[in-house]
Amino acid sequence: MSDQDATGFGDVYHQRFTVTFDYPVHFTRGVFSPQSETLARVIGRRGDATVHTILVCIDSGLARAWPALAPTIEAYVHRHASSLAPAGPPVILPGGEAAKEGWVAVHETLAHIGRLRLDRHSCVIGVGGGAMLDMLGLAVSLAHRGLRLVRIPTTTLAQCDASVGVKNGIDDNGTKNFAGTFAPPFGVIVDFDFLRTLAPRDWSGGLAEAFKVAMIRDAPFFDFLCDHASAFAARDAATQEAVIRRCAVLHLDHIGQGGDPFETGSARPLDFGHWSAHQIEFMSHYRIGHGQAVAIGLALDAHIALQTGLVASADFTRLVRGLTDGGLPVWDSCIEARNDRGELLLLAGLERFREHLGGALNITLPVGIGAKREVHVLDAIHIETAIQALRTLS
Repeated sequence: MSDQDATGFGDVYHQRFTVTFDYPVHFTRGVFSPQSETLARVIGRRGDATVHTILVCIDSGLARAWPALAPTIEAYVHRHASSLAPAGPPVILPGGEAAKEGWVAVHETLAHIGRLRLDRHSCVIGVGGGAMLDMLGLAVSLAHRGLRLVRIPTTTLAQCDASVGVKNGIDDNGTKNFAGTFAPPFGVIVDFDFLRTLAPRDWSGGLAEAFKVAMIRDAPFFDFLCDHASAFAARDAATQEAVIRRCAVLHLDHIGQGGDPFETGSARPLDFGHWSAHQIEFMSHYRIGHGQAVAIGLALDAHIALQTGLVASADFTRLVRGLTDGGLPVWDSCIEARNDRGELLLLAGLERFREHLGGALNITLPVGIGAKREVHVLDAIHIETAIQALRTLS
């Protein structure tokens, strides 16, 4: 459409187009078992080729816990040779936060993709935790401006949240997720079987993200979490599947229906509790895992909401009890750390968060259970009071 610029500075042609993104999220078990067709169907779902070239990337931590995984995957691919062609053997990539520390792993992954001559119709399959999938997603989105990526998350945290979204990134420049892209996956396969070898910290981490999204979006789910947190901690299979599936769907619904999937605005409700969580991870040198840091962040922001009349005391207490019943902390000594001027180091997380979002500071606080409000200022006194209250509760 061509029209006169309102400012009077010449002729302007306004370009506008819409791009539709569509990807399936499967919930299953035994994705690499001989009888499973899920992965092959996800890769071939567009019907644009008879045989698809694939590269499988495995989280190093998962490879240690599942030493037979790589040959099992190779056997699966061989069984589906009519539709899947391996570009090379499965490659092991760094897992945990080390995967996201700077550009080394991204550059090495890009170099491997280049050596194998993968193209934009090739499919990279990432099997691992959220940090490894974040790093791999960034590398895959950069190669040829984007290859197809199928995520197979293997931790509760990744299955609840990280794997089903549209973000990829690494930590750089002293900032969590400083470098990254918005690039939706080609598909996601949540295989609950991978969870059985998780360490306790990794098991409980996903529950924090479930409480996060429930408290601001879904009161019945919040009630379910409070009633079943102990069962989740005890690794009850039915509870685990129900929590992960509902949490993932709530994240997907927000991304698809929230009106801002690529976060062009300044509000980011799904990061409730995260302004402090990211800073807690940084201050603890990642001694504190993401899920544990989010749990502390949720308790901190919920107490601020309590102080400002947004949340009732009974609901705050339910949140704290649910988190702790699920094996998550609500306090750590690092959140009391101060600089030489006596200022809380935690407060630096507010500016980092604002900078990451862009524009004015937007912090999501709960309003009761199942609703939210964006606030643009957090009172340092309220933060100090919340820290002391959580210290007492701990």
